[in-house]
Amino acid sequence: MGNCCSDVGGGMAAVSGATSSAATGNQNDAVDMYLRSHGIHGLFSQIESDPMVVVYIKERDGAINEVFRTEVVLNSLTPTWIAKYTITYHFEVVQNLLFKVFDVDTQYHNVEVKMLKLEEQQSLGEAYCTLSELVTKPNRSLTLDLIRREESVSSTHSQHCGKLTVHAEECFSSKSTADIILRCIDLESKDLFSKSDPFLVISKLVESGTSIPVCKTEVLKNDHNPTWKPVFLNIQQVGSKDSPLVIECFNFNSNGKHDLIGKVQKSLADLEKLHLGREGENLYLPTLVGHNYENKILNSKLLVDKFSETVQHTFLDYLAGGFELNFMVAIDFTASNGNPRLPDSLHYIDPSGRLNAYQKAIYEVGEVLQFYDADKRYPAWGFGARPIDGPVSHCFNLNGSSNYCEVQGIQGIMMAYTSALFNVSLAGPTLFGHVINRASVVACDSLSTGAKKYFALLIITDGVITDLQETKDALVKASDLPLSILIVGVGGADFKEMEILDAVKGERLESTTGCIASRDIVQFVPFRDLQSGEISMVGALLAELPTQFLTYMRRRDIKPST
Repeated sequence: MGNCCSDVGGGMAAVSGATSSAATGNQNDAVDMYLRSHGIHGLFSQIESDPMVVVYIKERDGAINEVFRTEVVLNSLTPTWIAKYTITYHFEVVQNLLFKVFDVDTQYHNVEVKMLKLEEQQSLGEAYCTLSELVTKPNRSLTLDLIRREESVSSTHSQHCGKLTVHAEECFSSKSTADIILRCIDLESKDLFSKSDPFLVISKLVESGTSIPVCKTEVLKNDHNPTWKPVFLNIQQVGSKDSPLVIECFNFNSNGKHDLIGKVQKSLADLEKLHLGREGENLYLPTLVGHNYENKILNSKLLVDKFSETVQHTFLDYLAGGFELNFMVAIDFTASNGNPRLPDSLHYIDPSGRLNAYQKAIYEVGEVLQFYDADKRYPAWGFGARPIDGPVSHCFNLNGSSNYCEVQGIQGIMMAYTSALFNVSLAGPTLFGHVINRASVVACDSLSTGAKKYFALLIITDGVITDLQETKDALVKASDLPLSILIVGVGGADFKEMEILDAVKGERLESTTGCIASRDIVQFVPFRDLQSGEISMVGALLAELPTQFLTYMRRRDIKPST
């Protein structure tokens, strides 16, 4: 979502009995001289170190890839490294960083650091953090304990051997926002008896090669030469101005199965060139030829009518100013999920430890959002069930308490969910309005106290909602609050109505009284579409959350404190 320069610097203390303190060093010298004067060999010896840091990224599959090496600092136990590493920050991904410190042997001081064989250098320790932990610190600095693991035949133990301070700063270029007006000409018809209803989806390509949607336009009906309303893309959001973007043009279908009309792959820099050159770019359509896909070039073209850049406060600026993202969750306990004690139920708790769809959604979304919530106390509710000796409830505290709704940590949500399965009777119908209103109360109370908080409510459901208009009313009201709604659909139900809530057509929701939602706050993802692993559920669900956060802050003219 943007460039974050990680300035890896830090101090090491107490390596091999030596310490970086000058005062302590003098004491050691005095003791050493006294002992020697009495014919005893000194117990203290100053250790010279020539340290270098190697930075790795740890992937989700456990693979560790080296990405950067600092320079070697000679003869120092308290080194500060100058070299910087530029890393692209992705809000929707947990980016694991591993730092290993090595003492470079004197004989290799004339060798370029990238040519050094690490197995020939002495390890001084390693430290680990996530990029999310780093950027959420007020000064974007994090001090980590360096650990050296020593393995023996009988055991493995760790030795603390100093500290490493890591600092991050945001590149100025990532603070720019591109204001773009896109249009197409000569689109092909995908409907039998009418023109197409086109809309654009703009996605960023991540390192794995998958694409994550970051922006979509409104749907324009019966138009083969559409010009869409301006889209705003923060350079931090897409990576950099040269990061590849996939722009896909779809024909809208009410069943949610939209037809791909054509696509292009361009960076923001490429789009700026198209604007300056007043040229169009032909769309292409991947077409199966034999056993392979080939790109069929179409007559349809994408044009850029406007491209301008402005500098605005970024999501990271607000984090540095003390703002938090607070996680909330609501779980569907309606009877359509099936008997939790049977393996074919969506709520079945597998004795092998394999997560069901509900657990997977809680864990994966919570894993990302937990770093942005300081106290890690999460409101958690259930709906559509009958608690013991009570009527059907459409919003009950998942922890079983009648007084408070919060649980501690992601593990607390998982435990409360499992416990609730054995303490409620699944019922129905599927109503969203109650939990959205409850979340709105929490957000409203926080707003009234001036807290620097924005809330994200995760709703996990298996069914078609039966209170569509009441849900719209709740969402219109919530659109004026610091709140976003993330919906994951599990199971095989028809989730067509969710696209209405997600404003896929670009049309704002309207309440019973005629009020229009001030902004789009809903993101919906059907779990079954992501089972193949080609798209990250979390990526698809969370990619728009920073934009919704910024839209709220800018509409309220809320500035991050410096």
